[in-house]
Amino acid sequence: MLGTIKHQASRVRRRLPINEHWWTKYDLLRVLVRRDLDARYKGSIIGNLWPLLNQLSQLFLYIYVFSVVLRVKSNVTGIAANSHLSFGLWLFAGFLPWLAFSGGLNQATTSIINQTNLVKKVVFPLALLPLVPILSIFIETSFGLAALIIAVAFIFHQLPLTLALLPLIWIPQLLLTAGLGYLFAGLTVFLRDIPQTLAVILNFWFYLTPIIYPITAIPESFRWFINWFNPMTPLSEIYRELILVGSIQHWREWGVLWLISIIIFILGLTIYRKLRPAFADVL
Repeated sequence: MLGTIKHQASRVRRRLPINEHWWTKYDLLRVLVRRDLDARYKGSIIGNLWPLLNQLSQLFLYIYVFSVVLRVKSNVTGIAANSHLSFGLWLFAGFLPWLAFSGGLNQATTSIINQTNLVKKVVFPLALLPLVPILSIFIETSFGLAALIIAVAFIFHQLPLTLALLPLIWIPQLLLTAGLGYLFAGLTVFLRDIPQTLAVILNFWFYLTPIIYPITAIPESFRWFINWFNPMTPLSEIYRELILVGSIQHWREWGVLWLISIIIFILGLTIYRKLRPAFADVL
C-alpha cells in the first residue's frame, strides 16, 4: 500500500511543471525539518507531545489570570458567555497562530549564526535555513490545533464547514513569518543585538494584539490601527471565526493580511539574498 502511494506520488510529481532543482530543495527542506523535530525532544519519554503540553500549560495560566482573576469575557456561540470554557476556546484559537509566529520567528532569527558549518558550504542552499524552524514550530502548533478542533467537535457535536478554509490562512501566516525570518536572520549575522531586540518587540506586539482580550476592549480611536496595520490581529480573529464561529466577518482584513504578508515576504527575501554573499566572511 505504502509503495503504491509513493509510486503514484512520484508520477504526479513528474507531471507537475516544476523544475527538478526545486524538487531537490523541497526534499532537502523536508529532511531538515524532520531532523529538527526529532532533535528537539530526543531522549524524552513523551517526545513531540511536549509542545502540546507547553501550549496547554500557557493556556491554563492565561485562563486563570484573565478569566478567573481579571474576569475578561468573550462570547462564543453555543457556550455561556461567562464560562471559563468559553474563554478558553476563544483564547486558544487566537493564541495558536501567535505561538507559531513568535516561536518560528525567534528561532529563524538565529538560524544562520547557529549553523556556521552549513553557511560555509558553497553548495548548501542557505535560503532553507530560516524556513526549517518556522516549519518545525508550525507543525508543533498543529498538535494544539488538532486538540482544539477535537474539543470543539466534542462540545458542539459538530464542526463548522469553515475549517476547510484553514489552509487559506496558513499561507499568509507562513509568508509573514518567513519574510520577517529572512529579514532578521540576515541582519543578525551583522548585528548580534537583533535577537534581544526582537524579544522586546514581540513582548509589545503580543499585548498590542487582541489575543488575551477582545478587540472591543481597545479604544475606538486606536482600534482601526490595530485592526488594519497589525497583521496578527486579523490572523487571530480569522482563526477564531474559522474554528469557532463558522462564518467570516473579516473578509477585507483577510485580504489586507494577504497583501501585507506577500509584501513582507518579498522584501525580507530580497534583503536576505543581498546580504547572503557576505555571510561566510562575517561568520
